[in-house]
Amino acid sequence: MDGDYPARAPEAARGQVLRVTVVGEEILHRPCAPARTEFGTPELSRLIDDMFVTMYVAAGCGLAANQVGVDLRLFVYDCFDDDGVRHVGHILNPTVDPLGPRERRLLDAHEGCLSVPGPTAGLHREEKAVVRGQDKDGNELVIEGTGYFARCLLHETDHLDGLLYIDRLAKRRRRSVLQEMADVMEDVFAQRVERAREIGATEKGK
Repeated sequence: MDGDYPARAPEAARGQVLRVTVVGEEILHRPCAPARTEFGTPELSRLIDDMFVTMYVAAGCGLAANQVGVDLRLFVYDCFDDDGVRHVGHILNPTVDPLGPRERRLLDAHEGCLSVPGPTAGLHREEKAVVRGQDKDGNELVIEGTGYFARCLLHETDHLDGLLYIDRLAKRRRRSVLQEMADVMEDVFAQRVERAREIGATEKGK
């Protein structure tokens, strides 16, 4: 991406901060509804704007619609790959292409989630991902990622299928992550409030 691109996507300047849902809330644990008639609407554009600024306030590199309480197959992202290339955008109705045996290589890296505030845990993910879907106007999209960006694409698509990264962990590790979250989440929430002040973001409805 061009080095002149702003530190935060332009959508964020138009958005307002939404509440981020937390593990245990029902909307995070079921598949999201596909977009069918939402394309090209002001409401969809506004949601994308709000999701971008919410993602930045929460210090994330991706955010799915059900993480802001919206039942829709949509996520936004602002993420670097392992080569330092920045990727910014959104996608609706994403599906992940299956990889052939020669393409499939797993990488182990730490992963976190804005809906599991605080802790991270090591998790194997494919080193490459190809995701197909549509933009907000209904145009076809194909997004390819490697390394950390592939992890982001797979993580966010999992969200829209009702899966959190901790659902892919062993039961004991999952319990320890949830305990760590309980210990630090109030501090994480306070950091988000402070970050919102720093970037001049306002909460929805205020």
